[in-house]
This record gives sequence, structure tokens and C-alpha cells, in this order.
Amino acid sequence: MKFLQYLLIVIVISLSACKTQETTTQISKEKHDLSQMQGGMWVPSELEGMNETEMRILGSNLSASDIYDTTKPSLKDAIVQFNGGCTAEIISDQGLILTNHHCGYGAIQSHSSVENDYLSKGFWAKDKNAELPNPGMVVTFVTQMDNVTEQMLLGTEGLQAEALQKKMQQNRETIKKTLKLKTWQVAHVKAFNKGNQFYLIVSEDYKDIRWVGAPPSSIGKFGADTDNWMWPRHSGDFSLFRIYADKNNNPAVYSEDNVPFKPKHFLPISLDGVEAGDFTLVFGFPGRTDEYLPAVAIDQIVHKLNPEKIALREASLAIMDKYMRQDEQIKIQYASKFAGIANYWKKWIGESQGLIQSKAVEKKRALESQFQKIITEKGLTQYKSLVSDFDKLYNEYGEAAQARDYWVEVVYRNVELLNLTFKLYQLEQTYTRKGEEAFSKQKDNLLKGLKGFYKNYNPKVDQEIFAKLMYMYDARYFPMTKISEEGRQMQWQDKAKEIYSESNLLTYEGLKEMLSGNAKVVLDNLKSDKAYKIGASYSEKFFKELNPNYYSVKDKLDVVQKEYIKAMQEVFPNKRFYPDANSTLRITYGQVNGYAPKDGMEYLPVSYLGGIMEKYKPGDYEFDVSQKLQDLYYSKDFGSYHDNGKMPVNFIGTNHTTGGNSGSPVLDADGNLIGLNFDRVWEGTMSDYNYDASICRNIMVDARYILFIIDKYAGARHLIDEMKLVHPKK
Repeated sequence: MKFLQYLLIVIVISLSACKTQETTTQISKEKHDLSQMQGGMWVPSELEGMNETEMRILGSNLSASDIYDTTKPSLKDAIVQFNGGCTAEIISDQGLILTNHHCGYGAIQSHSSVENDYLSKGFWAKDKNAELPNPGMVVTFVTQMDNVTEQMLLGTEGLQAEALQKKMQQNRETIKKTLKLKTWQVAHVKAFNKGNQFYLIVSEDYKDIRWVGAPPSSIGKFGADTDNWMWPRHSGDFSLFRIYADKNNNPAVYSEDNVPFKPKHFLPISLDGVEAGDFTLVFGFPGRTDEYLPAVAIDQIVHKLNPEKIALREASLAIMDKYMRQDEQIKIQYASKFAGIANYWKKWIGESQGLIQSKAVEKKRALESQFQKIITEKGLTQYKSLVSDFDKLYNEYGEAAQARDYWVEVVYRNVELLNLTFKLYQLEQTYTRKGEEAFSKQKDNLLKGLKGFYKNYNPKVDQEIFAKLMYMYDARYFPMTKISEEGRQMQWQDKAKEIYSESNLLTYEGLKEMLSGNAKVVLDNLKSDKAYKIGASYSEKFFKELNPNYYSVKDKLDVVQKEYIKAMQEVFPNKRFYPDANSTLRITYGQVNGYAPKDGMEYLPVSYLGGIMEKYKPGDYEFDVSQKLQDLYYSKDFGSYHDNGKMPVNFIGTNHTTGGNSGSPVLDADGNLIGLNFDRVWEGTMSDYNYDASICRNIMVDARYILFIIDKYAGARHLIDEMKLVHPKK
């Protein structure tokens, strides 16, 4: 749909008094058509024109300058990157910020103890004096975001490799020199579209962040691993923090003299709720997507890379699950590890199924065929070999990436003893490269950091995982060995028994003994240990063979991918290309909408507290429900937060999100907070490679459920009182 068509629709909408029934029907059809083409993570400083028009068609009342402006307060001034990996938003004029429970989980865990188990019971500071500091925590504001592509590419024509990088670095420094930054501001130039575009980003870090409150895990993580990536969800995945600043409202390290931050803008919270078709805008810091990969890459992900990683994690999870069911202590020790490993195991399964269901490979092949036809017709010979280059390079890349994946999954991710030997191998390399002093410092840090490792380590579990995964590794890369599969399995079981009975690395006391003395003594100790010997050999293989092989092909692919995106933009001038996510500030817009994942199945867009009661399993770590929440439900004590007597919990929409969007605000047509983004649906996790509006859905906590938990469940009315609650629909 062309820009003039969009513009015409907007003009027609503005003349609503003159609408005929025929015109109204046409507008409805155009809006529906647009809803099927949503997707994209758009740069907030470049929304004027098409994006602004699209948002209005979807129901937005916001202008581009309402969302991003450097001359006056705008929505961007209420959005922060939370501790480097999530998003948060300011919801009061006193610096109160909202993010996900899982984003604040590390802080919640660090403040918890046997006496004060905040994970189980929740926490709500009764006043600002009771708010808890979090050393090392940072929130980041983006104050400026400018397209500097022309400046970055100045004088780079014809340059290659080192000469190109040198010139671009000079240009980067020239750009920065023109800025007049405050002492606490930082500027950097970030590549977009695989290096075809560049943006100057100026940011500010605030480092005094205090924990204000969070519900218990039975609310904040309700459904845990079973419900992860699934719909319907019923999770109250939120937590509250507060930004503190010095007396001049500037960034400062923690001090009792600091005061609550006064924002340029904070988000009012709507009490009106949502219904199907409502406009939604998600503002945040999405981590990484690859929407412009060729068909051969997607086919490789589905049929080569994902299946092997899924199988390795599945084997590891099965062993953990067996022991966790048998032993309560092991269940406690491995609950977090199991969840971490299961997270992407489940995601990869859904991702592969979504890519197949949405016919991603077929769509990309059709686009590539059209691309080849046009470049032939137009004589664009410089792009003629791009698709064939992809085919050739991905043939090499598949083997290199899979070999690297096996190492990552077996040595680094799933076998804990091998991961430990990897850290010790790095210690050995530090001595080789930097000498005794650096070695001693790293050794001390390693000993401190590994105390927690042994607290939650069970050699019996790890031994069985070692035997199983090393057998799978061996069978994959040495298939011609003249030994039966049963014999190969027995071989690794015997090897595991030998290593785990003789290694000194299975206890913290044994590790301390191994690391006692100077570098020579320590390295002699390590090299005599059977676990270290095998682990170090695999780590050496990684650094000397697997990683170099992987990057030798990946670097070539990156060059072709950059040229491919440039070519696509030239060949399809009317097609819109949003840049892939790269952890920078973006918006994505859509609508509240259900979906039909399979034939005969349809999901509604909103879940309710009644669904929590349906899932309730007394004493279950995933589905237990506190007596207080039950009482509130059965007495219908929902305050002013209900929807016709029902308490909304979560809802879904067509917003294009990914990791990093956790904690992102979900805004209505007027910029009011209506929800908190925290996940995606299983069938739509393939949106990192192929967004499809028919099945890609983001999952959000309804703002009214957040308010209900703070007010009626926690009794923290003082926090509600500092927020601005609105009824925009009334």
C-alpha cells in the first residue's frame, strides 16, 4: 500500500461527518489489511510520514513529536534501558519505574535471605526510607538519536578491510568532537542495517537505583517453565524500582543525600483496559533480530542448527528432571538451571515450528527469485551473485556453526564441570599472556565467584549429563569409529565414572587446594587433574579451531549480508526495510488481537484471574496461589481495576518484540500505560527471523492487574497515590 493511499485514508477519516456507509466499509477494510502487515522495530527519531500515518490508521492519536522530541518532553523521556538488558518506564513524577519481575529477579534474589525470603513473600517498601539500594544497577536514558550515515561513510568509497575501518573510526571521532556533552553523558555511533546506516546516540546513566517492591514469585512467575512462551498466560511479571539523583537532578552514585529523580515525562496509567482492535505501542530496547536472512539461512536454522541444539538440551533436561523428582535438595539446587536451559530449548522448538508453519523459506525463495529477475532486467550486474554467494557460504557456515554449537551446548552450557574447566583454562591463558600478577588477581576473583557454584552443584547429576552429552558429541563428530553405539555409550559412562571419582574439582575445598600456590604450582596441579585435562583439550580446540573457523565464514557472510540489504533497498524502492534490532531504542506498533495457531483452535486476546484459579495446584512451585489472592478473587474485591466484574491479568497483541523488550511499556492511542510487555507466544517466536502478523503475538501484563496487586493484594496504596490514573475513553 503506497504512502498516498495511507494519506488518503487519513484525510477521509478526518472528514468523518461526511462519511458514507461505503466509505466506512472501505476504511475498515484498509485498517484490516494494514493489521496483517504490521511488524518492524522503528527508529523513534524517524517516525514522520509513513509510520505516523500507519499508527493513525490503527487508531493512534499520537504525533511523531509526541513520541520522540529533543526540544520538549516526549514519551522517550519516560523510557529507560534497565540494567543493560531489559526496558523500564517511569510512572510517577518521583522517579518510580516499572519493569518485569524477571528483569528485577537478580536484585530480588540478592536482597533475599532465609529470614527475609522476598522471592517467596514479595516486598513492598512502606516509604522511601525503606527502599533498598542495588550496587552496580544502572538505568540508561537516550537523550539524542541522529542519523549520521552520510558523515560515517564520507571518504570511504573504494576502501576495503583495514583501510575502511580506519577511515570510519576517524569519521566516528570527528562526529563525536562536534558534540558538547555534559560530564555524565556518553556518545557512541552504532551501526544499523548491517553497516549500511549509522546513528549517533547520546545517553545518560543513573546509578542510584533502589528497589521499591515486587509481588511474590507465585504471582510474578506464575506458570514458570510450563507456561513460558505460551498463551494463555496469567503472570504478574512486574517489579518496581526508583531512580535517585543528586540535588540538581543529575546522575550520582548511591548516597543518603540523593533525592528521587524528577523526570521530564512520566506515563499516566489508563484504567480503561483493552479490547480487540485497540492500538498498542511498545517502546523499548529490543536486543537482536535477523529479518533479512536469505532462504538458505532459514532452512539451515530449521533443519540443521535448531534440531541439534534442541536434542542436546532435551537430553540434559531429562536427566535433571529425573533427579529433581527424586530428591528435594536437587530440585532446589537445579530449579533455576533447569529453567535457564529449558527457556531457549522451548523457544527453538516453537521458532522452528513457526518458521515451517508460516512458510518462511518458501516466501524468502520467492522474494529472491523476484530479486534475481529485477536485477537481470535492470542490468544490476553488481548484485548478480549475491544469492549464489549465500548458498556457497552457508554450506560452509552450517558445519562451522554446528561444531561451535556443540561445544557451546556441551562444554560451556550444560556440563557444569566442563564449564568450570573452561574458566580454569582461561586462567591458564591469562598467565601465558599477562604473567603472574594478572593470574593471581583472576584466581582470587574466580575463587570468590565460585562459592555460589558449589552451593548448587551435584556431581551425581552432572556426571550423568557429562556421559550422555559427550557420547552425543562423540557420535556426531567421530561417526566412523569402529565401535557400536552401545559400546560408545558404555565407553563414556566409564570415562565419566573415572573422572568424577578422581577429580579434585568436584568440591570447593578441592578447588581451593588446586589453586593454592603460585602460577607454576597451580598449573601443575590442574594439568594432573583428569577433569581439567579433558576440559582444557576441548577449550583449546574451541579457541584454535572451532571459533576461528566459525568467524572466518561468518565475517564473509556479514559482508554479503550488508551488500544484500543495500541491494534489496535499491531493487525494491517501494518496500519498507526497518533495521534489525540491535539493543537500541525502538518503537513497534500494533493492535490487541487474538490468533488461531492451528485449525479449529482460536485464542482470545485477554486472560483473567479466573484462569489462575483454574490452573491452581496447592503447593506446586509453578501454579500455587496464595490464600490472600484466592480470598480477593472469591470476594470479587477488585477495587476499581476490574472489567465488568472480571479481573484482567494478561493480554496479547501484534507488536513485533524480542529479548530486551522485557519490561517495555505498552501504550494506548494517547500515550497512556495500558500494559507491560514480558514475552511472546510460542508459535510466534520465529518473529526474530520472520514476523507474521497472523501468528506473532507479544504477551503483556494488564496495567490494571499491576495496580490491583499493588493496591488490594500488597496494601501499598501510597505507591498508587503517586501515580497518575486516567480514563481516556470516558
